[in-house]
Amino acid sequence: MQCVISSKPLISLWHLISGFHWQYFGATFFAGTAALARTGVNLFLGYFIDQILIKRQYGTKLIEAALIFAALIAGQAFSSFMSGKLAAQTGEGSTRRLRDYLFNHIQRLSFAYHSEAKTGDLLERATSDVDTLRRFFSDQAIGIGRITLIFIINLTAIYRINPRLAGISVVIVPVILVVSLLFFKQLSKSYASYQEQEAVLTTNLQENLSGVRVVKAFARQGYEIDKFEGNNAEKLRRGEKLNMMHALFWPISDLICAAQQITSSFIAALMAIDGVITVGNFIAFAGLLGWLIWPVRNLGRLIVDTSRALVSFKRITNILKVPEENLFIASCQPENGVKGDISFDHVSFEYEKNHPVLQDVNFSCKAGQVVALLGSTGSGKTSLVKLLPRFYEVTSGRILLDGVNLNEYSRDFLRSQIGIVEQEPFLFSASIRDNITYGMKHEVSQAKVEEVARDAAIHDVVESFTNGYDTLVGERGVTLSGGQKQRVAIARALLINPRILILDDSTSSVDMETEVQIRAALENLMKDRTTFIIAHRIQSIMDADLILVFDQGRIIQSGTHAELLSQPGAYQEIYEIQTRIDNALQEEIDNVSLL
Repeated sequence: MQCVISSKPLISLWHLISGFHWQYFGATFFAGTAALARTGVNLFLGYFIDQILIKRQYGTKLIEAALIFAALIAGQAFSSFMSGKLAAQTGEGSTRRLRDYLFNHIQRLSFAYHSEAKTGDLLERATSDVDTLRRFFSDQAIGIGRITLIFIINLTAIYRINPRLAGISVVIVPVILVVSLLFFKQLSKSYASYQEQEAVLTTNLQENLSGVRVVKAFARQGYEIDKFEGNNAEKLRRGEKLNMMHALFWPISDLICAAQQITSSFIAALMAIDGVITVGNFIAFAGLLGWLIWPVRNLGRLIVDTSRALVSFKRITNILKVPEENLFIASCQPENGVKGDISFDHVSFEYEKNHPVLQDVNFSCKAGQVVALLGSTGSGKTSLVKLLPRFYEVTSGRILLDGVNLNEYSRDFLRSQIGIVEQEPFLFSASIRDNITYGMKHEVSQAKVEEVARDAAIHDVVESFTNGYDTLVGERGVTLSGGQKQRVAIARALLINPRILILDDSTSSVDMETEVQIRAALENLMKDRTTFIIAHRIQSIMDADLILVFDQGRIIQSGTHAELLSQPGAYQEIYEIQTRIDNALQEEIDNVSLL
């Protein structure tokens, strides 16, 4: 993937069409033959006027001329068709490769990168910017060769008519080049600014659609509309500036080209009147001049459009230059998986330098034990479990898995040994079966799917649906309740049979009946697995083998429930507060029941 990256963007673009070079050269070749045929029509028109019409050479000469015209026009049409076809193959093939490169690369970027990147911006680069490059490959890239050949062929033909006319006809070229390059610099900046704002707008829209239920729940439609309209207005402002520059460029280039065409035609007409050139030569020159000025005018368009393509390519390569996460390098990879003994040895971690999230964390657990992490929001619990699959690397200290430094296992292997059930599980817009089997790299039998679904206490629910396991869950599992999504996620984790399990407060946002069902499913899931539970309620972790209480990135207490409850400290205080709340809630429920 890195092979397409070069310090020179045009060289990078050339590398990107490797595999399609023959289509590119073929499109350019046929563009040249179309130009030759077109030039032939103009030259033969001059001959036809001078040698046939003026000399009244009718009969067979007229028929021969008609056949030659037909052959030239047919050749031009065929060559234009082939050039367009091969140009389209170059454009579509190259952009397909680029999309594959980009998507593949994004999949291999680190967890840290995706934590900071904006989804809307990535979508914009993977769609709009790639489409800009598709147009470049199928038009501007071919246009470079096309206009060069058209210019050379027509200039040569004019030179054959009269060298002086050839010199007069190219006076325009340096003027158009200077004007185009001046606009190129400004357009590049304006287009980059426009694309950035389009990415902001896409992010705004993507976030709004993803969170539409929250928007409606808090009646924030007005705020979201104002926010979107503000971003859209800024996009309009930048778009108007960009279009204004385009609107200025084309009249200026058209004015220069028109002045060139009028001046050259006037001089050629005088030469025809004076007998320096024939009438047929004048007619041929008039036709050739149009096709000489056309590539010069389009040179400006080519430069302007190429500036847009280079901006888009730079935005894409900014992603491609981000180092990939290495999933497979390892010095230790047990054939039978891991047991699950874990030790944290003076582990410290920070997302930003000098801003520690975890400080000198020390603890050990045996395979199959349950470790509960308790603490306020931001105390470091979630950061700790993100270190286990190597989503992030420790800043100092070390983590041992079965006595081996975690860094010696490949990320791919580690993640195959770890199952994660998040607080808000993500389900794909697919069937329930597809979501349960998502973590598997091979086909899974229906019997196995149903087995893990039963263990996750979701089988009976799925069977009650009309389409059973083929039921589509909608985007992010919208057709399922929170508890149902949790149990599908538990079934998914059960199916990969992990040795280490991470549960991120999986029962915090469900009702009591659903919590009981999820707890039963979790008991099946945790059997014989080293389990880390992130919790806020002590009731859910009383049976843990080891409870770690966190505060500001440090472990301030550790032990079993009974041990911690006997010690004055944060755990005892949290327990007493939660017990009072639970008792008060139960009292309210009892009072309502008596009414």
